[in-house]
Amino acid sequence: MFGRRALFTMIAGLGAVAVTPAEAAPRVRTIPVGPDPALVAVNSGSGAVYVGNGDNSVSIVDGVTVEIGGTPTDLSIDEASGQVYAASEHAGTVTVFDPAGRIRGLIAAGPGASVIDLDADDNRLYAAGGTAGSVAVIDTVAGVITGLLHGPGHGFGGIRVDSGRRVAYLSNVDAGTVEVLDLGSRRFTTTIPVGQAPTSLALHDASNTLYVANSGIHHLSVVDGASHTERARILLRSEASSVAVHQSSHTVYANGGPDGIVRIDGAAGKITGELSLGINPGGIAVDQRSGAVHVTDPLHDQLYVIDGF
Repeated sequence: MFGRRALFTMIAGLGAVAVTPAEAAPRVRTIPVGPDPALVAVNSGSGAVYVGNGDNSVSIVDGVTVEIGGTPTDLSIDEASGQVYAASEHAGTVTVFDPAGRIRGLIAAGPGASVIDLDADDNRLYAAGGTAGSVAVIDTVAGVITGLLHGPGHGFGGIRVDSGRRVAYLSNVDAGTVEVLDLGSRRFTTTIPVGQAPTSLALHDASNTLYVANSGIHHLSVVDGASHTERARILLRSEASSVAVHQSSHTVYANGGPDGIVRIDGAAGKITGELSLGINPGGIAVDQRSGAVHVTDPLHDQLYVIDGF
């Protein structure tokens, strides 16, 4: 399936890396963060990295730790201003802080608000409920909810806003679908069947391709954003709960290892490499400028930073 491989032994117990013979071994380093890190987000403009921990905090890598009053369940960044938005499902809030970690606001986002994404062009943040099929529309300038939209299903596991095309995609965990929200009319318009228990979503802007991590089955769904249909499925060796895409190279990364991450050529729709980390990795984010892949390690309270993969 993957062709011929060369095995490289990584130091510090990182395990084996599967790469093609012409490739060099990826460079992997670890950074201590807070306990039980599950989320990671990168500001590709500044290079700042933020990690959501299980102790109601967000670690700013090489910086301070921000207490947000509830376990963070999603992170979103305004790359122009540097402001960070941290959702907490249990608290039903979104905490806003600046690049230095200073709290700038606390927004009541509705019951069970768990996943968020920013439409920076329109100064809107969309907060979707993990326990209710609702989406709060938040004015990021005023810091208030301007609308509460009711969608299909009982909750959402992921959200991705396409600002240019004025739509948002939300993964409907129980139904095994992705719901399409028209941002102009504020109405749900289309239901896209995907795999079992879809969660994380990643959008490749240029090709208008959406990647869906199906946490209940061993494949990644590839959705055509123009026709709103699942056009392919990429078989993984384990379920994936997080997916990210490097825009310029159209490279997709998912935590479907089974004990690490996989690299996918998005244009070809094929797996081109696997990197074993020896653990079940958590969240994934890509620095669009450097191409570095950031992966949380909830077992050892650390963050992997991977270059050259």
